Amino acid sequence: MSQLQPVIQLQQMAELMLNIPDVQLWLNKAVAWGRADSQDTQRDTCLHLSRLKDFLQKLLSDINNKSSTTETMKRLPILGRLLGRLCWNPCVLADATSRGLLFQCLWGLYSEHPGNALERKTNQWIQKVLRLLAAEGKEGAAEALMKHACVPPKEYHLRVLRKKVELLQQNIGRSCSSLGDISQRCSCDDMRATSEACVPLVTCPEAAPLIDALLQKPVSCVRAALSKDFLDALSAAYSCDCVSLEEQSVVSLWYHNLSSLEEAVLSLLERVVTNTGLKPVEVVQRATQSLLPKACAQHCSIFLVVSDIFRSILKQTEGSASVWYLIQTFTICFLRQLNLQQHQMRTSMKAFFPQSPQSLLVPLLTLPSDMPEEAWRSHLNWLSGSLQRLTEEEEERDGDSSTRGLCTVFEAWFLLVQCAHWVQVAVQLLVTSGPEDCLPLLWLLTFYHHPTNRGHRRAEQLVRAKEAWHHMHSAFLVSVHPPPVDGLQSLAALFSPHPQQQSPSPLSILNLIVNFAAFARQSLSASTEILQTVVDRSGLVDEAGSVLSSLKLTLNEGSDANRVLLRIKALEDTLTHPHTPPPHTHTH
Repeated sequence: MSQLQPVIQLQQMAELMLNIPDVQLWLNKAVAWGRADSQDTQRDTCLHLSRLKDFLQKLLSDINNKSSTTETMKRLPILGRLLGRLCWNPCVLADATSRGLLFQCLWGLYSEHPGNALERKTNQWIQKVLRLLAAEGKEGAAEALMKHACVPPKEYHLRVLRKKVELLQQNIGRSCSSLGDISQRCSCDDMRATSEACVPLVTCPEAAPLIDALLQKPVSCVRAALSKDFLDALSAAYSCDCVSLEEQSVVSLWYHNLSSLEEAVLSLLERVVTNTGLKPVEVVQRATQSLLPKACAQHCSIFLVVSDIFRSILKQTEGSASVWYLIQTFTICFLRQLNLQQHQMRTSMKAFFPQSPQSLLVPLLTLPSDMPEEAWRSHLNWLSGSLQRLTEEEEERDGDSSTRGLCTVFEAWFLLVQCAHWVQVAVQLLVTSGPEDCLPLLWLLTFYHHPTNRGHRRAEQLVRAKEAWHHMHSAFLVSVHPPPVDGLQSLAALFSPHPQQQSPSPLSILNLIVNFAAFARQSLSASTEILQTVVDRSGLVDEAGSVLSSLKLTLNEGSDANRVLLRIKALEDTLTHPHTPPPHTHTH
């Protein structure tokens, strides 16, 4: 029996050993199967699966019995081709036993310490195969990659995430309009599922391309709705600066998610209103950088939401100069963005301003720069007359219609606040107006600051505004230098509340004085001294500087623009450095 033992062992080893014909046989089969795309190949693969597992068991034993990978590969040079083919056959990988044997064969060929070029090349090939399998989500490939291909877990998961993101991005890139066959399933069905899968990934930089693709995909189908959980998670991440989105993706997020849009508008209001030292140019920058004007120009629905918020804030903070200035600045930025839109994509102005009196819409939204300078006065006279008739007619009504009328007056006033560039032109023209042609402009200025008689007592305010204009008209037309003391006292008294009379808004009076100083033909030294004395006594130095800065930004081009700009800069310098003597020059 002892003499037969070596013979038996040799026979068993011969049975276990594989030769090239055996490997070639299965390679031919693997080539014929391909990726088992058809039912025939899948059926044939399943029929031979039992014999394949026996072969893989023999192959594994053969690999383990060899002293090195070099010895195995030299004896079976086509082994790599066979294993590579089998790794991409879904029927083979679906069977847990055959899959395990296949991966064990790969692990057995992997050299921990490669000793030559063949073993290094084999290692690189095995790593590539396992990475591709892991990226495709093949079960068991991740463990194989991390354990035997020396790939750290973090790197592996990042590679898998990037690959998954790429595949999902390609999938949502197809729209239902791109389907050649109407019987095909609409790819928009995957939008909600894909967006839900992105909820835990919203802060991952690797998922940014997919998130941008989801947000920017044109909504051409009712099935293309994004998951609310995804939008809420993304909105929360964006508000905390935990995610970086492209500009167009931010606009799309606001379009899809109302709470995100509301938060953006309230954030802009807070940054502007609570910062009392903010300069007008900084307000313009913050409004532009917020992307909200651009979003409003692209989507009428976004503009309507923003307008509703502004409308509500305006009612709550009545008389707040910063809120008013933000609204008019925002509207100017919006109109500029709207002009950049292609003509065929533009929405009608009625859609953007559905609650505004339609007769006033185009006249107020027209920018002064789009009209000849000599036409400004007649245009403002028409606007003043139209607003006056509207307010008188609506305020005289009784009952339920009165409430509707007051709403109409408010909407007309709100539109005027949005288009306050015409109010600025009216103030500018008041400087050169005479007593006979100043009344329509004064009424418009009074209505802007005191829109209703109920509470605002607009009629009394108009009387006081006329008195104030007469004081300024007299003071800034005087050629005597220095100006008379009684004239300065009468101007400063305009800011002191009268015990028995309703005083005009300090903002309207200040705006008038600043414009008189800037536009009057009086010498610069006299105008500077008047302005500095009045604002010092009234304690409105900072407010006057803000009005000058705003005036410089909104100065309309005209024949007098250069002269006025130089005067504004000189007035700003004097207010900024009050101890510097005003320039004694008679240059106009």
